[in-house]
Amino acid sequence: MKRTDAALRRTLGMRDAVVVGVGSMLGAGVFSAPGPAARAAGPGLLLGLAVAAVVAYCNAVSSARLAARHPASGGTYVYGRERLGPFWGYLAGWAFVVGKSASCAAMALTVGAYVRPGNAHAVAVAAVVALTAVNCLGVRRSAWLTRVVVAVVLAVLAAVVVVCLGSGRAVAGRLDVSLATGAGGVLQAAGLLFFAFAGYARIATLAEEVRDPARTIPRAVPVALGIVLVVYACVAVAALGVLGAGRLGQATAPLAEAVRAAGAPGLVPVVRAGAAVAALGSLLALILGVSRTTLAMARDGHLPGALAAVHPRLRVPHRAEAAVGAVVAVLAATVDVRGAIGFSSFGVLAYYAVANASAWTLSPAPSARAVPAVGLLGCVTLAFALPVASVAAGAGVLAAGAAVHGVRRARAGRRRT
Repeated sequence: MKRTDAALRRTLGMRDAVVVGVGSMLGAGVFSAPGPAARAAGPGLLLGLAVAAVVAYCNAVSSARLAARHPASGGTYVYGRERLGPFWGYLAGWAFVVGKSASCAAMALTVGAYVRPGNAHAVAVAAVVALTAVNCLGVRRSAWLTRVVVAVVLAVLAAVVVVCLGSGRAVAGRLDVSLATGAGGVLQAAGLLFFAFAGYARIATLAEEVRDPARTIPRAVPVALGIVLVVYACVAVAALGVLGAGRLGQATAPLAEAVRAAGAPGLVPVVRAGAAVAALGSLLALILGVSRTTLAMARDGHLPGALAAVHPRLRVPHRAEAAVGAVVAVLAATVDVRGAIGFSSFGVLAYYAVANASAWTLSPAPSARAVPAVGLLGCVTLAFALPVASVAAGAGVLAAGAAVHGVRRARAGRRRT
C-alpha cells in the first residue's frame, strides 16, 4: 500500500525562513492594531509594544530551541506532545487550528473590506481560494509570493513613517508614556499587539521543509522578530505623534488617518492598497501554518487520517491545505469574525504558554529556564488581561477541545478492554 505520510521536501533556506516569518507578522495587524492598543492604553501603547516584544522574544527563543530539537511540522503541537505528553500537544494544536482558522477568516475579510467594502464576503472567499491554490502548488512558490508581499508592505510603511515624521505635525508630547491609562490598559494593549507579533511561529511549523533546521530556525526566528519590532515601533511613534492617543484610538484605519492628518491625502489609497496586500500576505502564511499543524495532528490520529497525505510530486500536504481552505472559506462567506478575534488571541497565548512550558523541560539549568519562565508568565498574564468576553470565549474553546480529547481517550480505553 502506498504511504501517504511521506516526508515533506526541505527547500527553504535562511532567507526564505526570515521572509515567511516577517510576512506572517507584517500582516493587517500593523495597519489596525495601533488603534485598539491606543484605545486601551493611550500613549502607553508604546509600553504595551515593549511588553509584547519581550514576551514575543521569549516565545521566539523557546520555539527556536524546540524546533532545533524537534524539526518536524506541527510547531508547538509536536513540542507539547514530545515534552509534556499527548494531551498538552493536542491542546496546543487545538488552540492553534481553531484560533488561527478564525484569524484566517478575519484576514480574508480585511482584504474584502479594503478592496470592495460593499461585497467584502465574496472578495474574502475568492482570496482564500486563490491563496489555498498557491499553497497547494508548493511551499517554494508560497515563499516567493510572500517575499513580494513583504517588499510592498515595507515600502508602504516606510512612506507612512517618512510622511508623518517629516510633516511637521508630529508632536513629541503625544508620546509621553506617563499619560498611559494604567497598568491594566498597558497589559491589554500588549495582548492586542502580541497577536500581531505571533506570526514568527510560522517558521517553526515549517521545520520539516527548512534546510538544516537545527541551524536555520534558531537564527531566522529572532532576525524576523527584530525586523518587525523596529517596523512596529517606527509606525507606532509616527501615528501617535501625528494623531495623538485619542484620535488614534478612534480611527478605524489608523495609518490612513495618520497620513491624511499629516497633510498627504493622496497617499491614503496607497495605504489602503498596502493594507489589503498585507492582509493577503498574512492570510497566505496563516493557511500555510494551520495546514502543517493539521497534517501533524492527522498523522497522530487526532484528525482524520486522510489529511496526513502528502502529494507525491509537489511534496505538500494537499488534502490538509484544501480542508483548511474550505473551512476558512465557509467562515469568510458566512460569519462576521470580529468577535472571534478575542478568543483567537487567547488561543494564541495559550499555544505559546505550552511552547514555553515545553522549553522549560529542555534543560535543568536555571539560566536555560529563565527565558521560558518569563515567556510562560507573560503569556498567562496577557491572556487574562484581555477583555472578559475574550477570556471567556477562549477558555470555552480550550475546554471544548479538552472534552473532545477526553471522550476520545475514554472510547479508546473501552475498546482496549
